[in-house]
Amino acid sequence: MTQQPTLRLSLPSKGRLQDDSLGFLAECGLSVQKLNPRQYQAKIPALPDLSVIFQRPGDIVVSVRQGSVDFGITGIDVLEEKRGDNGDIIVLHDALGFGQCSLILAVPEAWNEVMNIESLKAYVAVLHRPLRVATKFPVLTERFLTQQDIPHTLIAAEGTLETAPTIGYADIIADLVSSGQTLQDNRLRALRDGVIQPSQAALIANRKALETNPNALEMARRLLEYIEAHMRAKENLLVIANMRGESPEAIADKLFTQTSVGGLQGPTISPIVTRETNQGWHSVTIVVRRDHLPQVVTELRGIGGSGIIVSPVTYIFEEEPPRYTAMLKEVRRAH
Repeated sequence: MTQQPTLRLSLPSKGRLQDDSLGFLAECGLSVQKLNPRQYQAKIPALPDLSVIFQRPGDIVVSVRQGSVDFGITGIDVLEEKRGDNGDIIVLHDALGFGQCSLILAVPEAWNEVMNIESLKAYVAVLHRPLRVATKFPVLTERFLTQQDIPHTLIAAEGTLETAPTIGYADIIADLVSSGQTLQDNRLRALRDGVIQPSQAALIANRKALETNPNALEMARRLLEYIEAHMRAKENLLVIANMRGESPEAIADKLFTQTSVGGLQGPTISPIVTRETNQGWHSVTIVVRRDHLPQVVTELRGIGGSGIIVSPVTYIFEEEPPRYTAMLKEVRRAH
């Protein structure tokens, strides 16, 4: 009888965050295959010892915190709202590059004089009562308003928050915003300095699992290996060019006179075997930043480069992922 995987990764169960999570993992070489379209279970063929379940983003945080799930991908907004104070969650990667949004304070556009926190305080003083704030993030909102010394009453809301000021059961809202279009449509305006919590997708893990289960620690390393190597590669391109020169060292000297063609540690230069002898052709391979490509091509042409080939890079592996090293320090510090 085949032993079932003992480690579990929880992913968002619906919406854009689910689509982006699945797409991101696929780009990292960790494609998720659902066992049944109607079931909330799946597998990652590249990581056969890891099973996948699907949950709401907030439930992912709770499950990882309680230890019923070892790993999860969710937003930093719900992570900070529900993580608790016991340190049961370790953040393995806090910048996966998708799901960007911010939890912000937004006021009615009609409040012409209220543009920032200070003017909001002045407005509240005129009200002669606490500010009524509708939100789905009571922990973060309470913390922020208390730190800003703004008298307030939180109003829990499960539906659409943007209508709360219009209907009249709240004065302002604390809600997630990405583009800001929904605020405009409902005649609301974000305060300039009213960002409560910036957010994007993060990879989290249960602390106890990492401390007590060597398999969980190894799985964390493998996840971070794939993710960090891919994210590093996305920023770079592989460039190959032909160049004439007396020797690899002579060509390297030319390359080092330029600003963008040095490669990661240096260029890889190897002879090209041609039908004609004594041609001095060499192949130069370098990894360059994607946003430097136009300058790289110009510099290579300027020192005699030709036949330039540009290819995407899938992975760039370091000796050990920096975030894995940071995680080990965090885990060992508890002992």
